[in-house]
Amino acid sequence: MQLSQATLTHQTAISPSFKQYLTFNTGGECYALGILLVKEIIEFGGITKIPLMPTFVRGVINLRGAVVPVIDLSARLYGKCVDEGKRTCIVIVEVPNNADGVTELGVVVDGVNEVLELNSAELTAPPQFGSKIRTDFIEAMARLSDRLLMILAPEKVLSVEEMASLVAVTEHVNNQEH
Repeated sequence: MQLSQATLTHQTAISPSFKQYLTFNTGGECYALGILLVKEIIEFGGITKIPLMPTFVRGVINLRGAVVPVIDLSARLYGKCVDEGKRTCIVIVEVPNNADGVTELGVVVDGVNEVLELNSAELTAPPQFGSKIRTDFIEAMARLSDRLLMILAPEKVLSVEEMASLVAVTEHVNNQEH
């Protein structure tokens, strides 16, 4: 599902106090990412595994000729891979990085829900403790009628630099074992 330019144009025309978020489930919880980071949502599959990678790196996909790394969000947050089902999909996002601007990543989630428009007044600061995931991964929280929505901080949870250092540590440990 490709996001239309009209959707993105609409986002920039909204008052600054409103933002749109793509909501999805992973690890039994409901999360969201700012819609401006999302390029498209594709069917799960076609992932080429890469040997000796940490659990959260599922591999890479060929997306119209570009090699895109695929991260399993459940494994990144909880250490356990997504249980693949009918709704499992890959959300293609552009994440800011320190090196050259943005990095395109695929993020495996249990299923996408909807796009929500939230007013900044509806958002609260993340908890300082008591969360099932690292608190620095949460940018904000929003209470919806029937659930709590955690808005992820993409520069933390999808940090290319941090994930690269984790990959380096994994490779070092694997080399020590052999």
